[in-house]
Amino acid sequence: MAASSPAAVRCEKCARELGAISYELPSERGRLPHCLMCAVRFPPLLKRSLVICLLVGTLLTAINQGNFLVSGDFQLAMAWKIPLTYAVPFGVATTGGLLNARSAIETDA
Repeated sequence: MAASSPAAVRCEKCARELGAISYELPSERGRLPHCLMCAVRFPPLLKRSLVICLLVGTLLTAINQGNFLVSGDFQLAMAWKIPLTYAVPFGVATTGGLLNARSAIETDA
């Protein structure tokens, strides 16, 4: 069993050894490396994505389904279209935040 090298970069939150890519997220001690799983669960990122999802999702729902909602003509297809209308901006905002925080780990090879 090979021991990990002392210079290995580890996730600030879960201490998992990081591969070639890390996600630098802000903390009291500066921007520190995190693994993808910890970065996805980073509360400020989730909060920002949720706000964007609510604003953009509501606007898109009003544009695309507003006439049906106002008239009371709720169609079965809207049961999946409306949640998807909110999920897409959430996914885009989260992906954008992760790509913005992405950093390549330099190795001494």
